[in-house]
Amino acid sequence: MGRAFEEARRAYAAGDGKRAKELSNKGREHERERNQLNNQASELIFRENNQNKGPGEVDLHGLRVDEAVKHTEREIQAARSRGDTEIRLIVGKGLHSSSGVPVVKPAVQRLMKQYNLACALDPDNTGVLIVQLEGGHSVKEARGRGAPVLDPDNISHELEKREGSCIIM
Repeated sequence: MGRAFEEARRAYAAGDGKRAKELSNKGREHERERNQLNNQASELIFRENNQNKGPGEVDLHGLRVDEAVKHTEREIQAARSRGDTEIRLIVGKGLHSSSGVPVVKPAVQRLMKQYNLACALDPDNTGVLIVQLEGGHSVKEARGRGAPVLDPDNISHELEKREGSCIIM
């Protein structure tokens, strides 16, 4: 994909518009294929991680932030459909992140803020968020609310300062 886009840029710069268009289309085709494969991998990872979990417990390990958010939204809706009042999200502690700082946890916490849902760290495992589903908003309502999204670095910094507590922002 990257090679096709780079070659397209070079062809365009050299004045070969037809070749640039062909290469750009090839790059977009590779991009679509990459996205499709990433989605399939995300579904497989999620299914594998959660095959032995009960309803109301969701393991988000191994997912990119955007994938974890997508699966969390879907699982919140499923939990609400079942009438659950609580969901446990296994977000990890950031031990496997490149910086050693959690990235999924702050993103999921931002999502809970958008839904106006209270969450707390599991006292026995700080890699688990316990989310209360009562009093929240639907996915459509949360997206339409336009709640401010905080920078993940600021959230991580606040989490480091207040180790062991869950910050509702």
